Order: sequence, then structure tokens, then C-alpha cells
Amino acid sequence: MKKLTLFMLLSLVAITVEAQNDLDALLAAGIEDAEHFANDYLMSGTNGLMYSMNANWFNTADAKPLGGFEISIVANAAMIKNEHKSFLMDTDTYNNVRFVQGSNAQMVATALGENDPDVVVEIAYDDPIFGQQTEEITLPSGIGSETANLLPTAFIQGALGLSKGIEVKARFVPKIDTDDVSLSMYGAGLQLEFTKWLPADKLLPVAISGLVAYTHLDGKYNLDDSSNIEGENQRLETATNTWLLQLIASTKMPVINFYGGLGYLKGKSESDLLGTYRVSNGILTTNDIVDPFSVSSEISGVRGTIGTKLKLGFFRLNAEYHLAEFNAFSVGINFGFR
Repeated sequence: MKKLTLFMLLSLVAITVEAQNDLDALLAAGIEDAEHFANDYLMSGTNGLMYSMNANWFNTADAKPLGGFEISIVANAAMIKNEHKSFLMDTDTYNNVRFVQGSNAQMVATALGENDPDVVVEIAYDDPIFGQQTEEITLPSGIGSETANLLPTAFIQGALGLSKGIEVKARFVPKIDTDDVSLSMYGAGLQLEFTKWLPADKLLPVAISGLVAYTHLDGKYNLDDSSNIEGENQRLETATNTWLLQLIASTKMPVINFYGGLGYLKGKSESDLLGTYRVSNGILTTNDIVDPFSVSSEISGVRGTIGTKLKLGFFRLNAEYHLAEFNAFSVGINFGFR
């Protein structure tokens, strides 16, 4: 459960918590090296989450009339490919990190993968009394396994029809706020049906729309109780912003309909490791590191969508599949009028 919460926070902090001694050692090797590794390690997880949280913004191109509405409960999942589970770590680009065995460049696990067997590196640091020292640490694995190949998200969404083919949408995750975790997500969208502006709209068998949608996610994870590193106010905070531009087409039948579209998704996720970390740099001395680093990742790319929707009065079901850098599927339970 903690790892699933972590995905929603975009940074998989549970894995970091399990490897606090390793993080301590990486910080001892230098903030630059720790930031370099964290950026490559987390990138696949944050990118996959951005694709997952942008599924199911629509289930038809047919905009609702004035006063028409729909309330939906939506569950999404981005699919993790093998290429997302590892990255090439080249120690020639690090200052104080070297592999204990093998070449200077090796494939190691991302937050979505798993190191099997363990990968051990040697870090070097300067002891003010004894000079340069070395220490061996095991690189953290991620969640990777044969059964952990999905990045899930879920939310509540509403849509309201205005006049002349205009439909507004909103989605949110009810705020989660515990001693360890704080999470909130919201989004807004505007859908315009072009075929509503044509004189023969009611005679056309298909509808064509355009959609623009924005999604924002904030997450915070308190590390004070779980960290093995001494310090104060230790936490990981994330902020994610995405934009989706989508062209949509759908059939206009009474019960079963099919829809599809071509879209462009752009987003950025930023994660900040904040607080004070009292890192050992020798047997007798420590060094306080405040707000060690920030890492970020960006996505931009085209995606294709196909889906189907079943209408049974005010109750509807829909399912869809997306083709993109992270393929994703989604299902929705919808209640509404028209």
C-alpha cells in the first residue's frame, strides 16, 4: 500500500525510505552525484504517472446539451514496458561513484524495475581527519516484478453541457492528508463539438470534437519517522502539471457507441527533497545538508485513443485504450442525463 501511495506522489518514496542508508552514502559522495542518480532513477515513474493521470478525459465526441451532465468514477493504469524498468548508469559521468564489478556503464533498475542480483557501487568521500575514504553501498531496487507492471490512478470527474456544443469538465482526487502523506489532484477541461455548428448536425452519424485539458497534482511525504538519517523536517514534495490537446470522433447511436482520437500530451513533474540531513563524512564528523536537491522530468508526445461506451438510461459504462510512450487503459462508471 505504501508503494502504491508513492506512485500517486510521483516519487516512490517508500523505496527511498527502505534505502535511507544508501541515500546517506550517496549524499556523502556529493549532492551532485545523489541528484544525478535520483533523477534517472525516478524519471520513468513520474513520466508513467503523467500518462496514467490523463486517461479518460472523454468518452464521446457528442457534447452534452445545455444542462446535460455526467458524474464519473474513473480508474486508469499506465502499462510499464521493460525499457522503463532500467537505465544506463555511466559512472564516468559521476564524481565519486564507481561500480565494484563490471564496466563503468551498466544497466540498473529505475523505480519501476528491480536489480537481480543486487548492484553494488563504491562511493568516495573526504574524511577531514583520515583523508579520502571509500564505502560500498547497494543501489536501491524499485517495485519491478512479474506482477508489478501497472501505474494506477483514480479520480472523480464531472461534465456539464453548455450551449452550442460547449462542454466543461472537472476532475479531482479527494484530498488525502495523514501524518505521513498529503495528496491532492485536480483538473479542468473544455470540449467543443465542431459538428454542432453544422446545419445538418442531427442527421450526421458521427460527432467530431476538440478538447483541451489541464491536470495538476501536489504530493508530500514526511520522512522524519521513517528516515535513518538524522535531521529535521525531512520531506519529499512533488508538483506535476500536464496539458492535453485532443481531437475526438465518435458514433451517435442510442445504446453502444465507439470513439477514438489523436492527441498531444505535454507535462512536467518536479520533486524536491527538503529538510535537514545530517550526513556522516567520517567516523567522528557529520555535515548538515539543507534541502539537498530537486529533480524533474518532462514528457511530450502524440497518443492515440480507441474506446467504447454502453448507455443504459442514466447509467453508462466506458472502456478505452491509449497508444503512447506509456500505453494505458481506463474504465469508467458514469451517471448522468444526456
